[in-house]
Amino acid sequence: MFKLVVAAASLTIAFTASAQADGAAGSACASKLTPDGQAIYAATMAQKPTMQNQRDTLEKETKSLAFNNKIARGTARDNAKAAEACILAALQ
Repeated sequence: MFKLVVAAASLTIAFTASAQADGAAGSACASKLTPDGQAIYAATMAQKPTMQNQRDTLEKETKSLAFNNKIARGTARDNAKAAEACILAALQ
């Protein structure tokens, strides 16, 4: 029983470390984005997207930022595409 608990704890620690490393990759990527791209990245990541819903979340947050004049509408699509790469890096 003790070995099972130790094994489970080890796996939990390994998965947590992996998730933190990936989040760091996303943050490093996002630091290279334009200010509008960074706003899209931050808004999308605040919603805690998954690999399955990240595109819908990204679209929703980008539209919200653009319609509320938080980001430029003319470059919103390009900035969203750039932010998506960082979001995917953070989620992997």
